[in-house]
Amino acid sequence: MASGGGVEEVTNKQVLFKEYVSGLPKESNMHVSTSGTIKLKVPEGSNAILVKNLYLSCDPYMRPRMDQPTPGSQSYVDSFKPGSPIVGYGVAKVLDSGHPDFKKGDLIWAMTGWEEYSLITKTQGLFKIHHTDVPLSYYTGLLGMAGTTAYIGFYEICSPKKGEHVFISAASGAVGQLVGQFAKLSGCHVVGSAGSKEKVDLLKNKLKFDEAFNYKEEPDLDAALKRYFPEGIDIYFENVGGKMLDAVLLNMRAHGRIAACGMISQHNLDKPEGVHNLMHLIYKRIRIEGFFVFDYDHLYPRFLELVLPQIAEGKIVYVEDIAEGLESGPAALIRLFSGHNIGKQVVFITQE
Repeated sequence: MASGGGVEEVTNKQVLFKEYVSGLPKESNMHVSTSGTIKLKVPEGSNAILVKNLYLSCDPYMRPRMDQPTPGSQSYVDSFKPGSPIVGYGVAKVLDSGHPDFKKGDLIWAMTGWEEYSLITKTQGLFKIHHTDVPLSYYTGLLGMAGTTAYIGFYEICSPKKGEHVFISAASGAVGQLVGQFAKLSGCHVVGSAGSKEKVDLLKNKLKFDEAFNYKEEPDLDAALKRYFPEGIDIYFENVGGKMLDAVLLNMRAHGRIAACGMISQHNLDKPEGVHNLMHLIYKRIRIEGFFVFDYDHLYPRFLELVLPQIAEGKIVYVEDIAEGLESGPAALIRLFSGHNIGKQVVFITQE
C-alpha cells in the first residue's frame, strides 16, 4: 500500500484474460495477477465511480466474449481483450464517486472488472441497490440480469395464460430456475430439462417443477418431449438451441411462443449446428422472438415490485453455487461452461 499526494494506492488482484479461445475454455485461458495497483480516488473532474467488488457473476454470454473477433461478425457484447481483466456483472460498494447519482457507501450492481477494485467510467446501466434485506449475492442473479431476463422473456415475450404447458431447457440455471417458478405462480404446467440427476431432483423437489428430465439420458429428444407433453408445448423458454430446439419445434402447439434467450449448446462449437424443423413455425403459426435484457431496463422497477414480495413470502427460492475468492474465478467460470455448477454460479470476493 502506498500513498502519493495524499491519494492511497493499493495492490489490485485481477483475473486477466490471456488468449482467445477455440472450443471449450480452460482455466489456463485466464490468469490471476497480483502485480496491478490502483489509486483509491476518482480522477479530478471525472464522473466515474471507484468501487470495491464484492460478488462477481458467471454467465453464459461470457463464453462468446472469449472468441477472437472476426470481420463481419455480430455480437451484442465485445470480445475480452487479452491482457485485460475479465469483465462481467457484479455487486460492488462505492468508495469514491465523481457522479452526482452515486456517493461513497452506495451499493450497486453493474458491469465491472474481475478484480478487487474497479474504476467504472461507463456509468450507464448502473443500478443502485436499495433493498438490502436479501443476500447481496442475489443481485448477481435473482435480482440482477438473470432475474430480469427471466421476467422479460416469460411475461413480456411469452404472455403466459393460466393452464398453459411450459418447457424450459437448462432449467436449473440462473435464468431457467426462475422462469419455472414464474410459470408455476402463473398457474402453468411446467417441465424442465437439465444435465444431471442432481439437477433434475433440484427442479422437482426444491423448485417445484411438475416434471423434469435429464436430456443426456434421452437418445430421442422428440420422443421425450412427446412423453412429457402429449398435448404439445405452448411456451418454450429457449436456453440451449441445437438438437433441443429442433425437437421442440416438432412438439409446439398452434400459436405457441418461444422466447429465445440463449443457445449455450452452440457456444463451444467452431461451426454451429443447423436447425431443420423451421417449417413448423409456419404450420403452427409459432412466434419465436430473441431479446436483449438491456432493452428493457425501464421495466426493472416493475420487476422488483413483483419479485421482492414473492421472495419475502417464500414463493420464490433461488439456488446459488458460490465459489470463494477472486482466485477461484477462472475455475468457477469453467464450471459454468461445462455444466458442473448447480444453480447460479457466483464468485464471492469480500464482505462489505
